[in-house]
Amino acid sequence: MTDYTDLLPVAHQAVDLARDIMRTMQPGLLTTKGERDMASEVDYAIEDRVRAFLAERTPEVGFLGEENGHSGTPDGPMWALDPVDGTVNFIHGSPLCAISLGLITENRSVLGVIDLPFLGNRYSAAEGNGAHADGQPITVSTTRSISDAVVALGDYAVGDKATEKNQARFALTQRLAMNVQRVRMHGSAAIDLAWLAAGKIDAVIMLANKPWDTAAGVVIAREAGAQVVDRDGSAHTFTSSATIAANPNLLPEITDLTSEAA
Repeated sequence: MTDYTDLLPVAHQAVDLARDIMRTMQPGLLTTKGERDMASEVDYAIEDRVRAFLAERTPEVGFLGEENGHSGTPDGPMWALDPVDGTVNFIHGSPLCAISLGLITENRSVLGVIDLPFLGNRYSAAEGNGAHADGQPITVSTTRSISDAVVALGDYAVGDKATEKNQARFALTQRLAMNVQRVRMHGSAAIDLAWLAAGKIDAVIMLANKPWDTAAGVVIAREAGAQVVDRDGSAHTFTSSATIAANPNLLPEITDLTSEAA
């Protein structure tokens, strides 16, 4: 197994730059990306700054940003950045937003840093070296019963074919409400996966997989002991259609509830 810990300091430095922008710059003008979907000036400012920094520090690594797509090396490792994960929360003044920077190689996440600028927490992991929150090791919860589980659900779909896509999400919400202790929708995939890793919640279900949303969180959750799979139960990858994660005790029931609602 390749050791990616040498790249963690670079990732932390890149996220430091992003955090400073996010904490000091107002959202500014909003750019419409689709129905009920937008990017703020902060999204673009962070992505431009982090892209330039990483191009200088790791020119051999490609870069995928949510706002401006791919640049740099077409093959091999690739950074994946969500500059503001939870933009709607951010522009409404909610602290539930994050910066998410992951490293993807051979179709899987191998390193990640997630920063919550308005909550003062940072989560990180490199494959094979465990997961950490604010420098301290973290592990997933040990909850065994689905009736005791707190489950985070990804946002409902907006835009093209949202009505069709949301039928499965509504059915899933109903099944979860009937079976788990609580359902939560935080509005940030990065927060969902980081809090799963830290044992603050017990499972995460997102019926989607955008690499900039999940690259960092997936490896942090895995290194904390979570199992992360696609909708069909196969191992989660860059090209998965969904992101389903839980502590190992709960994953079988979580995947059953997800498949029954689909």
